[in-house]
Amino acid sequence: MRHILAAALLTAIAFPASAAPLCDDLGFAGLLAKCNRGETIELTLASGQPLGEDVVLQSGAYYKMQITADGTAELAIEGAKFFRAIWMNEIVINKIEVRPMAIDSIEFDDAGTAEFSFIAIKPGSHVLRIPGSTGESQQVTLSIQ
Repeated sequence: MRHILAAALLTAIAFPASAAPLCDDLGFAGLLAKCNRGETIELTLASGQPLGEDVVLQSGAYYKMQITADGTAELAIEGAKFFRAIWMNEIVINKIEVRPMAIDSIEFDDAGTAEFSFIAIKPGSHVLRIPGSTGESQQVTLSIQ
């Protein structure tokens, strides 16, 4: 046990954590403070169209992701690794707020928009993709630093 603690301490000293919230004065709202919010991530689910652009996120920062389906096909988006690397605040669909423990995917049968709000936590590169697709434009990489 001592060896593990000593190794963790040496790692922390040698490689200090660079991830921090986007602002210094978080106030009463904590990590959900307005000053700690990154840019909204917009993804589009449309038959034969690109999903979106790759994004770099800051660990400890608060983000919103809007996923809009145009209704041209029944499409889903999956990314269990990404969804396990964040703390999900809520999912809003048709003004209904859902506070899930975890999700693996979300599917759109018709046109509509779902909005996720979350805090990026676990550093690494994570992929959201349309299930069963192989094209590069049918996925987006979210890198948490």
